[in-house]
Amino acid sequence: MLLPYDRARAVRYAHRWAYGRNPRFYDYEELGGDCTSFASQCLYAGTGVMNFTPTFGWYYLTANDKAPAWTGVPYFYNFLIRQEPSPGPAGREALPEDVLPGDFVQLDFGAGQFGHTPVIVEVGRPGGLDEILVAAHSQDADWRPVISYSYANIRFLHILGAYPPDIP
Repeated sequence: MLLPYDRARAVRYAHRWAYGRNPRFYDYEELGGDCTSFASQCLYAGTGVMNFTPTFGWYYLTANDKAPAWTGVPYFYNFLIRQEPSPGPAGREALPEDVLPGDFVQLDFGAGQFGHTPVIVEVGRPGGLDEILVAAHSQDADWRPVISYSYANIRFLHILGAYPPDIP
């Protein structure tokens, strides 16, 4: 059974820290970018559940003690869409018309791999890419239209909720 995802809390966190850095978390900007760490922070604000499984979990304890899924774009994706229930947030790939504030966008800038994870903070007309607004780190932004990015490929991640910490 999934715990509910507090989308409003995740979005509030995104607005609060879009142009700043929460001192509780390391800023990975100089080590390849902070976008997925910021996305993870927003997601954690809305779920409150981490997964402390070494290598394949989703957690942050310190700058050097974190799961790859906390900061890595493909690992974040793989963790969210996992098939087997385990503690922490869960999601699925979605169409643009199915996303809500608190969901995520991933962008491929033409390198053949996804490399950026903005947080959706507002959705206007369903399916209207021009009305999906995001917050992000690594080119800090808030209320930025997703279509203002120059990308080769895009995918959307809809958060379903979170598995509780006591699930095996």
